[in-house]
Amino acid sequence: MTAEPHLPLPPELPLVDEPGGTDVDLKTQIIRFAVTGGLSAIVDFGLYTLLFKVFGLPLPVAKSISFIAGTTTAYLINRRWTFKAEPSRKRFIAVIALYAVTFAIQVGINQVTFYALPDEWWRMAIAFCVAQGTATVINFIVQRAVIFKIH
Repeated sequence: MTAEPHLPLPPELPLVDEPGGTDVDLKTQIIRFAVTGGLSAIVDFGLYTLLFKVFGLPLPVAKSISFIAGTTTAYLINRRWTFKAEPSRKRFIAVIALYAVTFAIQVGINQVTFYALPDEWWRMAIAFCVAQGTATVINFIVQRAVIFKIH
């Protein structure tokens, strides 16, 4: 008997939690993580730019607030869609610990990169991308290998 090919799910958020965990294959998780990351990066960078350039908040304060908004968006979507994991108090605590580490890494890398680059129009975007890219890789590896295997 030949198994029917698995068709990818449409890119939509489920309205209810589905049981599972990390039973979604790696390729699908990477694609969903990237889509979620793109949306979260728009939230993060948009708020970061607004707070720094429009409201004049200090760079680390603007980046801190935008990081919290972006990572909250990412966690909520990744839990339900990317990793299809049920709510868990242990997992939530693990995510807070991971985000605390990536918060320090991302805000630090953003700050160092921003001031290391010449004062050009692209400086803020490059610093954001370097910091965001580093945090994204760390988040995916830890979430896939540890956090979304917690029950």
